[in-house]
Amino acid sequence: MKTQSDIRKELDAVDEEIVRLFEKRMNLSMQMAAWKKAQGLPVLDKQREQQVIVSRREMLTDSRYAPCVETLYKTILSLSREEQNRWLQEEEHHA
Repeated sequence: MKTQSDIRKELDAVDEEIVRLFEKRMNLSMQMAAWKKAQGLPVLDKQREQQVIVSRREMLTDSRYAPCVETLYKTILSLSREEQNRWLQEEEHHA
């Protein structure tokens, strides 16, 4: 059996990867905001967000975590929209 310390080290390593990937995802989200602005499209695309949530649930190998993944992606998508809207407001302010 692993020790508490070993498990915590593994959790820390996973968290480091999650944070790195989250930052990468947010950077891509900002690129999407610029693309949407150039196309004259709104930040929110409810249909696309629902597709993302469904597809991420389907990526699971253990369906017990489906509700958790849904909550996670609703949160991630909300944060992405907030940052996109903040960036767009800053762009309008500097225009």
